[in-house]
Parts: sequence; structure tokens; C-alpha cells
Amino acid sequence: MALTAGMKLGPYEILAPLGAGGMGEVYRARDTRLERDVAVKVLPSDLSSDPNLRLRLEREAKAVSKLSHPHICTLHDIGHQDGVDFIVMELVEGETLEQRLLKGSLPPAQTMCVAAQVADALGKGPQARICASRPQARQRHVDEGAAPN
Repeated sequence: MALTAGMKLGPYEILAPLGAGGMGEVYRARDTRLERDVAVKVLPSDLSSDPNLRLRLEREAKAVSKLSHPHICTLHDIGHQDGVDFIVMELVEGETLEQRLLKGSLPPAQTMCVAAQVADALGKGPQARICASRPQARQRHVDEGAAPN
């Protein structure tokens, strides 16, 4: 379901689209309660219409919300409104690893830094019984100085 600027999902006012993938569309939104920008992922209707997938999403959200790591996006909320299932996450600004790699390869030192940070973050998943099956470059952000966030 495509959302437009000004639409609201609970206290989250949609501002602009950020991207889309197999698990849904992501929007920049404003948390009107806490006065901060967040990322809202809206699940496709074919996924949210399946009660088993909705339960799986809820279980995974509960597990992910227990993780705290500088290289794992914080999950703030999960909701359902007017037939729309959504997840509210920390909004991470900046260039994704995918965008950066389109400009050319990273220097070896930065490559090692990114690899170490990804490995460290992935290592937190099993502690919460979470398995990241496909970490993606478009979901990873890179600071120009060196270390990704």
C-alpha cells in the first residue's frame, strides 16, 4: 500500500518515501508524540493478510526490540491500522553502503572496518534467537570519515 505525505498511522505522520523492497515500503515519518523523525516500514498487503506471517512479524519484532547495538537499527514500535501493518524504526541518515559502492570500491581499511562492524552486529542476533539470512548493502549506512553507523 503506497502512502502519501500527510497520512497518519497512529501518531506517525508520513513525510516522504525512502525506499521499497521485498518486505514492503519504507517512509520517513514524524513521530508526533516525541517530535522526532522515524522510519516506518509498511508491509505489503499479501504479507499482512496472512495471519501466520503477521504472528511471525510480531515475534521477530519482539526479539529485535531486545537488541541494543550501535550497528543495529532500533525498533521503536509495531502497529496495525486500517488493514495496514507497520514497523517503526530509528531513522538512520546518510549514504547506504550500496550507494557508496556505486561510486567505487572502499579503501581496504574501511572495508575491514565495515566487515568487522557487520560481523559484530550479526553476532548479536543468535543471542536473541534471531538469524539474519540476508544482510543487504542498501540497509547499511556509511559515514564518509570511516566507520559506518
